[in-house]
Amino acid sequence: PAPRLAHSLAGPHRPAPLVSFRRGPLHPAWLTRLRGPIAPRRSLAHVILREMLADVDARVVENRRLSSDYNVLVFHAPSIAAAAAPGQFVMIKTAGAGDMPLLRRPFSIFEITRDRAGAPAGMSILNKKIGTGTSQLYDAPIDAVLAVLGPLGRPFAPPESGEAWMVAGGVGLGPFVTLAEALTRAATPATLFYGARTAADLHCADLFPPLGAELIVSTEDGSRGDRGFITGPLQRALEAAEHNREGAGEVTIYVCGPTPMMRAVAALAARFSRTCIVSLEQVMGCGLGGCYSCVVKVRQPDRPRFVRSCIDGPVFDASAVVWEELAH
Repeated sequence: PAPRLAHSLAGPHRPAPLVSFRRGPLHPAWLTRLRGPIAPRRSLAHVILREMLADVDARVVENRRLSSDYNVLVFHAPSIAAAAAPGQFVMIKTAGAGDMPLLRRPFSIFEITRDRAGAPAGMSILNKKIGTGTSQLYDAPIDAVLAVLGPLGRPFAPPESGEAWMVAGGVGLGPFVTLAEALTRAATPATLFYGARTAADLHCADLFPPLGAELIVSTEDGSRGDRGFITGPLQRALEAAEHNREGAGEVTIYVCGPTPMMRAVAALAARFSRTCIVSLEQVMGCGLGGCYSCVVKVRQPDRPRFVRSCIDGPVFDASAVVWEELAH
């Protein structure tokens, strides 16, 4: 089906443009690194096309059950796939044609699927069955049609130099497949630190080594990798890099997962003076800035302010987040 352009819900003070350059889905550095310099004559049109949000009736083409509560749901959604950048998300009406739950649910864009010619054909999400909406997505049949809005939010910015370390816990793995692919194309060395409760919970870990990312894992029960939290191996890696800082170069840390884990990683990054970028997992009602359900307190030059994570995020500099006031 042809995509429907989404309208802004930001209110009368913002005249509902279809294009917003402030929250562009593709960081200019990704364009330069991944596609080469853009010809001036077509750069504006290229950016405008990529900025358009699409609300599409997306067909489920695959439902990969990973466990009794995790699955990967793949949608045919070429317009969203073509516009998506690493770290962005979609809002999905999980009930299909039904009414419950009323509000959509936010999900990181997990993978971009391609057709035989290599053109973007769809996208997937990593889902954990918890409540009504996520249970509907776990049980979604092939050929089911769901309303999917996106791509939304600020994406990850690529590191200016050095290595990229991704730190994931549970469904926090969601934004990192697309980031790992982009890092590979940009020839940026990458490592994934992945923590879970048991070895069986390290879902989709095998996707990353083929993308060129080194894989370091930990489990709380010690069934694979280190016993304990993923912050243990991350701290050792930071200590080793600190001892060889001149030779090793810069490290940028990207993290997504439970709030306590992200806060702990942010503290480690600050201790070792490393840049840390977090992808927050806030509750969202609309994804477009209209409902203010996802506000986050961040430090700004004059004073701390509340911002909407769906527009100003979900990607933030970890040092700007007021962690003690962030809901878990």
